[in-house]
Amino acid sequence: MRIFAHRGASAEAPENTLQAFNLAVAAGVDGIEFDARQIDGEIVIIHDRQLDRTTNAKGLIQGKSLHYLRQLDAGNQQQIPILAEVLSTAPPGTLCNIEIKHLFDVHRWLEVFDNACALSQKAIDDIIISSFNHHWLLALKQLRPELTLSLLTASYELDPLRFAAQFTPWSINVALDVVDRSYIEKIKQSGCKALIFTVDDPDDMVLLKQWGADGIFTNKPALALKTLA
Repeated sequence: MRIFAHRGASAEAPENTLQAFNLAVAAGVDGIEFDARQIDGEIVIIHDRQLDRTTNAKGLIQGKSLHYLRQLDAGNQQQIPILAEVLSTAPPGTLCNIEIKHLFDVHRWLEVFDNACALSQKAIDDIIISSFNHHWLLALKQLRPELTLSLLTASYELDPLRFAAQFTPWSINVALDVVDRSYIEKIKQSGCKALIFTVDDPDDMVLLKQWGADGIFTNKPALALKTLA
């Protein structure tokens, strides 16, 4: 079962910072997961719409310049990183799951994405792009069908895989609160991988492995590696 460090080793270091990603990679995870927002001609790595929780500033991120955001303290004197910097922390073979939190121009997003891959020398085969906004993912798929996509959901609908009909996703990523064995089985029968978020309790980790989950996202990658060894 693959282990993805959710926002890096975010139980040990400030989330979505280079420090958190480096700790996760050093622990030996299969992949890192991080949140991406399109800002001022760049892709910055931060989860919330507001700056208040994770930085020393306040207010909405949208409307702030890249220069302003890069001056902030994201915890432990860490900068808010940009995409190329985060991709550079992951050695070859370590997966990078980019969760799109905000996107306003798909063409420009792909330009920045391509540039980040070139600067970091990160193979596109090691990158997964996910989002709760399936409109954005469909737009990316139509422009770049070779991209590896994951669909996020926090619901278990009556027709649970209907939303994936227009895609050939690599995985369907499901919230821990709604997943059960039957949901995992349906996902795998469709040919997709079943990844579960966010899993920090060892009992849940073991149970999901027994149910056949292909991977988990966790804030505690070192604990997960030990538990699932």
